[in-house]
Amino acid sequence: MKKKKRLTQAEEFEILKLVLDKFLWLGFAVMGFGLFNIFKGDVTGGMSWIVIGGIVLLLFMIIIVKEYEIIA
Repeated sequence: MKKKKRLTQAEEFEILKLVLDKFLWLGFAVMGFGLFNIFKGDVTGGMSWIVIGGIVLLLFMIIIVKEYEIIA
């Protein structure tokens, strides 16, 4: 049976950054869509999209904190 290749911590972190970068872009795109809706005149719908974008960014933060211990 073939052995699986182990990643170093630096390689694992680089892959994590690539994946989580997509969450960051998605969160800001959703918030931008909400801002666009506010400019069009739909304030309630726009605020809903901005809150949803904030939730996506909050999930992004939780994943990072859960995956990597941040030492100040």
